[in-house]
Amino acid sequence: MKTMNVSLPETMRGYIEEQVKMGGYGSVSEYIRDLIRQDQKRKAKEHLETLLLEGLDSGSATPMSDRDWTEIRQAVRDRLKTTNSF
Repeated sequence: MKTMNVSLPETMRGYIEEQVKMGGYGSVSEYIRDLIRQDQKRKAKEHLETLLLEGLDSGSATPMSDRDWTEIRQAVRDRLKTTNSF
């Protein structure tokens, strides 16, 4: 794990240290990592909501054929091959 230094005003530093004490965190680093994870989850949720809204706005639903499902499965297989080939 790499180290990152962050400069904060004294009021923020005091706030973080208080959160560590009251929030059951073992260290300031643990608290900051938790904040980052929460932010990542929030952004992922926002992205998913955007995609869902795009899907709803994309037009009327159409029935899926066997050919559609076959093409989707093949596209997933192709994508997995390129993703896992490192």
